Amino acid sequence: MSYPGYPPTRQESSFPPLGQYPYPSGFPPVGGGTYPQVPSSGYPGAGGHPAPGGYPSPRGYPGVPQPGGAPSYPGVPPGQGFGVPPGGAGFSGYPQPPSQSCGGGPAWVPLPGGSPGGQYPGGQPASMTQGAQGTVRPAANFDAMIDAEILHKAMKGFGTDEQAIVDVVANRSKDQRQKIKAAFNTMYGGDLIKDLKSELSGNMEELIFALFTPPAYYDAWRAGTQERVLTEILCTRTNQEIREIVRGYQSELGWDLEKDSRSDTSGPFECLLVSMCQGNRDDNQSVNHQMAQEDAQRLYQAGEGRLGTDESCFNMILATRSFPQLKATMEAYSRMANRDLLNSVGREFSGFVESSLKIILQCALNRPAFFAERLYYAMKGAGTDDSTLVRTVATRSEIDLVQIKQMFTQMYQKTLGTMLASDTSGDYRRLLLPIVGQ
Repeated sequence: MSYPGYPPTRQESSFPPLGQYPYPSGFPPVGGGTYPQVPSSGYPGAGGHPAPGGYPSPRGYPGVPQPGGAPSYPGVPPGQGFGVPPGGAGFSGYPQPPSQSCGGGPAWVPLPGGSPGGQYPGGQPASMTQGAQGTVRPAANFDAMIDAEILHKAMKGFGTDEQAIVDVVANRSKDQRQKIKAAFNTMYGGDLIKDLKSELSGNMEELIFALFTPPAYYDAWRAGTQERVLTEILCTRTNQEIREIVRGYQSELGWDLEKDSRSDTSGPFECLLVSMCQGNRDDNQSVNHQMAQEDAQRLYQAGEGRLGTDESCFNMILATRSFPQLKATMEAYSRMANRDLLNSVGREFSGFVESSLKIILQCALNRPAFFAERLYYAMKGAGTDDSTLVRTVATRSEIDLVQIKQMFTQMYQKTLGTMLASDTSGDYRRLLLPIVGQ
């Protein structure tokens, strides 16, 4: 691996610093403003909805090695990370209870359109109460051999019937695509992926590859490209997904992800990557408010409350606590310190470790909103970061792309489909739009 220069180049992304967007999480955006309060029960399940697909049983907390020395981030100037600039607005809109308080406290959620003073009509929105949803679902009356024959005819002879390829690929689930691939290879003695790639080119070729590759293997392949992509993948996936990625990295690429992380990084960033590679985050979806208060105190004393930073404390808490627990900790921290924990991370860290810690916290607040931001900035401005666009759409299409689309509209006052249609073209657009449900 090699460290990309900062800011990221158009090769992977031109995202602005993480945290600098109208993030519909439980806290006011940087720059001021407040969200209305709702009863302390907040999200169902006492503290937050579970990550897509839930979490497998934990195997215990990972061992957290002490930093082996000062971090070294070539290409990342000191103090320039992906996060909120020091001295952000903080949380002036919320009262600061005594530091010994350990009650549940309020859970904040935004209203559609940001209008203050009310609550969601009819209670919490479905996306927060009924689990995640994908835009792609298994096709009824599925026959892998018939689909394989359609694809074979679409590529046979002079020219290519791209629409026939789109009609099959966009309307089949990832498992069904694997069966189509196996049927094609059996029926015609070829390699479906290789044949499709020979008929297509550019972004359409990459999208086809992403859709026909098992998610864990695709993530493993993308994780080996750049540290920014690696941290996004490891910090946003569930325990089970991470373990499958680690296995795929070994079986498909012949490399050891944890070993590579140790050899190519150092200091706090190395420690965090190794912790993430374990896939051992607590999967208990209930919230311990006493622990949240204690963790908030520990994080404050490890950062804002001392000279220097105890990186190992941040690593231990952010790498092991469940996402609902981290959300409660962030709320406790804002009441205790009158400062956003994301803001504090921006003051205490820089470079890749800062961006990684912030990704974890943002996913604890609102995972679909995090991916909505990724998609928006992949298309905003001149050019398109197609690698991020393909990776996000392909990997979230059967998990939570419905919620991501909802957040996208709420955050940017335009639909994801509209922005995709104006930013892409040709067969690439014809395949992307049905995948996102347009």
